[in-house]
Amino acid sequence: MKYKDIDELFEGLDFDVAEPASGHEDRFLQRLKEKQKKPAPGGKLRMLWSPIAAVAAGLVLIILIGGNLMGSYSLTNSADLAGISPEMKETHQFYTSLITTELAKIEEAKTPETEALVNDALAQLEKLDNDYEKLKKDLKTSGQDKRVIFAMVSNLQQRIDLLNNVLTHIENIKELKNPNNENNII
Repeated sequence: MKYKDIDELFEGLDFDVAEPASGHEDRFLQRLKEKQKKPAPGGKLRMLWSPIAAVAAGLVLIILIGGNLMGSYSLTNSADLAGISPEMKETHQFYTSLITTELAKIEEAKTPETEALVNDALAQLEKLDNDYEKLKKDLKTSGQDKRVIFAMVSNLQQRIDLLNNVLTHIENIKELKNPNNENNII
């Protein structure tokens, strides 16, 4: 760019280049000195709490890091799918989160009409959970036998299938109780 182009660029703009009123700097410095003389409200209290808060934050950080390390150490040493490999850990997390979600849906949809169905499903889930615990023991003794791993994944799939079936039955019961169905003529 040439100087002419730059001059033309700034030519139409109105910049405020006026000087402040006389004594402006003196008034500013006087106000600044007045502010420095007044103690801040709660200044001593703030000075007391800041090191305590820093120590507390450090302790919380140490506890969180230590807990995270201990948690990952216990996962790798556990006889569970999560301790086998990262892929199995992801699989286990996926299935357990899905099971938790489905259980929450079932608990939310539980009514007096579906209570027996839900209680039966929970009893079956408890049996599957007991079987899973046995499989965990077998996995520890078998040295990560692929058949045991497959059985553990299959157990988790059975739980999800059971919960999905229960949700389907609950939806069917709700549809049967729907008042719109009472007016239909066969």
